Amino acid sequence: MKKILNVIKIGGNVIDNSEKLHQFLLDFTAVPGDKVLIHGGGKIATELGTSLGVEAKMVEGRRITDIETLRIVTMVYAGLINKNMVAQLQAKGCNAIGLTGADGNIIKAVKRPVKDIDYGYVGDLDAASVSVETLNSLLTAGLVPVICAITHDGQSQLLNTNADTIASAVAVAMAEKYDTSLIYCFEKRGVMRDVEDDSSLVTEIRMDEFDELKAEGVVSGGMIPKLHNAFEAIKSGVSAVYIGKADELPQINGSSFGTRLIK
Repeated sequence: MKKILNVIKIGGNVIDNSEKLHQFLLDFTAVPGDKVLIHGGGKIATELGTSLGVEAKMVEGRRITDIETLRIVTMVYAGLINKNMVAQLQAKGCNAIGLTGADGNIIKAVKRPVKDIDYGYVGDLDAASVSVETLNSLLTAGLVPVICAITHDGQSQLLNTNADTIASAVAVAMAEKYDTSLIYCFEKRGVMRDVEDDSSLVTEIRMDEFDELKAEGVVSGGMIPKLHNAFEAIKSGVSAVYIGKADELPQINGSSFGTRLIK
């Protein structure tokens, strides 16, 4: 029987709020068993860039990562945010280890090819990107990996990679050895029939219901690629994907956390 592994991704809105982050890390520490935490950087990288005269360039919500931006996001994601979170987890009794994709070669990416848009130093992942053996050895040693959104290409180049994508890739890869669940924590309770009504939570979505919910407009905008990626992860061996509110993470052990996506 496979051991259970929770791969948990935390959104930038929580990282930006010290009180919310403190509570989330307490709740994360209390999640039993093996776990991995994935994070990006919130607004801090943009604010630091502005103070250094490097303005953020966005296309359809995606950051263009030129060399100056790459330096900033590496400093912020892999340095300031990652080590702050690791220090807080250690204080809470969670033996965390902070990592980029380059550390232990755990996540190797390829630079996104230029098509209509040149995204710069942005990394894309494939099925072989994640080193299952290295992550497994860390988990077996009793460590909790905290992975930021910086990967590498194996040729000494660091790359900025979407944290949602990293979380999905890690969950899929680790499903070889673990009964893996993927948990996205952000500011909403989950998928809502009405985004203004907290009581309109859709508690469960099956793969065959996804197109119907898109047609109804229940799933729209940025939630469409998030759910698409989630169902791709389920097709690739992940047991379940949850999307829910960060401060409701303690409910993950019951059956009332967010929206559960299943086959």
